[in-house]
Amino acid sequence: MSKILIVDDEASIRELIAKYARFQEIETDQARNGLEAIEMVKKCDYDLIIMDIMMPELDGYSAVKEIRKFSKVPVIMLSARSEEYDKLYGFELGIDDYVTKPFSSKELIMRVNAVIKRYHALDNKEDIKEVEHELWTYESLVIDLSAYTVTVDDEKIDLTPKEYELLLCLCQSKNRAVTREKLLEKVWGYDYFGDDRTLDTHMKSLRKKLGKYSNNIITIRRVGYRFETK
Repeated sequence: MSKILIVDDEASIRELIAKYARFQEIETDQARNGLEAIEMVKKCDYDLIIMDIMMPELDGYSAVKEIRKFSKVPVIMLSARSEEYDKLYGFELGIDDYVTKPFSSKELIMRVNAVIKRYHALDNKEDIKEVEHELWTYESLVIDLSAYTVTVDDEKIDLTPKEYELLLCLCQSKNRAVTREKLLEKVWGYDYFGDDRTLDTHMKSLRKKLGKYSNNIITIRRVGYRFETK
């Protein structure tokens, strides 16, 4: 049985999410703010955290930043704000999904199950992964598939897990278009039914971090993206 932590300063929202989680046989704990959440994550191995942003004591962004210092637990953020900046900042912290209030509890739990399933699949891949390093290279851009690292001119690029997977997916299909649907399926692990601008937000951040290789990622309108090599 999966176990998740629900973090929100509104008890009614926590209880509503917990109710739907129980329908899916998901065990839940609750925290009222970011400080409580940090302490609870230190004491328990959760499969996922649902984290509100605007809370007293410590906001959700700050809590995730602290949690990332000692845990890679998946995080879905909740927010009443839908601005691109808010989403981009959350994804840069390494969150896995972003849900805007008001939301469908049924849809939220579907996302919870999808993220947990994907992370369990990634854990299994790491367990059977061979020791030797497999590299993908283009000029001075190097992706180490075993170490999950990306370097440009021998300098490590700090990518979030989603940014890394997007780049790898594009590079492994270099000079070929990869549809938006395929990228969402490969990187998010399911047929994404939320705001597909999430993909564009990740791409914007990825391009910024790639520096001189940012222009190699080509946008194909109404289709998807392509990593173009000379």
